[in-house]
Amino acid sequence: MVFSSLLFVYAFLPLCLLSYVLIKGIRGKNVVLLIFSLIFYAWGEPKYILLLVGMVTADWLFAMQIEKAKEKKVKKWWLVATCVVNLGLIGVFKYANFFDQTFHSLFKTAVLLPAIALPIGISFYTFQLLSYVVDVYRGEVAAQKRLDTLLLYAGLFHQCVAGPIVRYKDVMNELTSRTVDYKEISSGITRFIVGLSKKALLANVCGSLADSLLMLKGGSEISVASIESSDGLALWVSMLAYMLQIYLDFSAYSDMAIGMGRMVGLHYKENFQYPYIATSVRDFWKRWHISLSSFFKDYVYIPLGGNRKGIPRTILNMFIVWLLTGLWHGASWNFVLWGLYYFIFLAAERLFLGKWLERIPAFVGRIYSLIIVYFGWILFRFKDFSQLWAVLRAMVGAPHNFWTTHETNAALAGQVVFLLISIIACTPLMKWCGEQARKLCAENQKFANAYASVQIVLPGLLLALSTMALVGDSYNPFLYFQF
Repeated sequence: MVFSSLLFVYAFLPLCLLSYVLIKGIRGKNVVLLIFSLIFYAWGEPKYILLLVGMVTADWLFAMQIEKAKEKKVKKWWLVATCVVNLGLIGVFKYANFFDQTFHSLFKTAVLLPAIALPIGISFYTFQLLSYVVDVYRGEVAAQKRLDTLLLYAGLFHQCVAGPIVRYKDVMNELTSRTVDYKEISSGITRFIVGLSKKALLANVCGSLADSLLMLKGGSEISVASIESSDGLALWVSMLAYMLQIYLDFSAYSDMAIGMGRMVGLHYKENFQYPYIATSVRDFWKRWHISLSSFFKDYVYIPLGGNRKGIPRTILNMFIVWLLTGLWHGASWNFVLWGLYYFIFLAAERLFLGKWLERIPAFVGRIYSLIIVYFGWILFRFKDFSQLWAVLRAMVGAPHNFWTTHETNAALAGQVVFLLISIIACTPLMKWCGEQARKLCAENQKFANAYASVQIVLPGLLLALSTMALVGDSYNPFLYFQF
């Protein structure tokens, strides 16, 4: 089940909210959220509920032992045990087959391990649990005494399977004591609908266009043959559509998670801040998947020494962080290269490029950032290096013509408006328009009444359009579910 399914929008979420409202007391409300969260998780992979519950139970016990321990050395050993269990489990489920196949390809030995299915959301809830135990070790939070409360924190369906990565210290008070008013509920519903429409009306269309341009002459599968049969410009547009899709898709999920949190009095931090208007690669990563970037900064980069031990050590620390960032996204060599690709540019900006970027006009920095990010998404998308090489060759015009064919033009003709709207949706233009409208409201009461009507009508219209788009639409993936 995904947030953009009609089953979720018109059955699961309303039933959850209705039950939540009817039950009195914070403990009862938490039980409602926990039950619905377990049902949501079981919908995709019932057997892995045991893994989720087991990891939460282990970390609950580890945190309690860390808090009870008097000696620093003992606390550290419990922290080491936490890391071994959590990273060991994610290593087995996410990376065992990857390393087994890599070993086989290098040494030509038999592959011994059977295929292991990846538990949904394991990359997200593992990092949440690790941050919780580390914060207990640091003395920043008290260990949670109730196992069910910690399970709710890690397994809450709002953010369990695709983020954002929520820190325990950011929501610990709201887990046990929270209130919500109608204004917040309204704000949450609007935020959810905005995310739903961003997903259903824009991200899905961009994704479908990206795939269709790759498969235009090659049948139903993306293959080297279908890529090589495409003209160069079609591939450039395809990757532009994918670039738009991955932002609109993931930020839409974060919007919906933040909106659902507000509906029940939980506040999650923003996960995106218009990353495609960044003026540098460093700025991009301050705006893209903020919860992941801040996790690696606070729990890997700074503990390694950050930038406090000289330039060589700083560069090494950055290398480790971006190697891990690439691996976090997937057990594939293209993700490793993607992480190291960003390391190269971030290291260059740290050493010399950043000072130059500060002196040039902002629009030049934005063009530079967009070019780097654009080609980064090519690395990100193609796990098969033969496909990656075929795309890069075709994009520069070899071996076929660069200009679009009649078939490509026909595929693009009906989608140009959607691409333009999608590009606008990636910028703060609409937010700026809203701010200007609010200023006018403060000055003109008639305009304020009209604006209030728009605020009521627009979410309903977006919900209706999203519903129509989702009815019968078989193309409705969430890209970050695979991580």
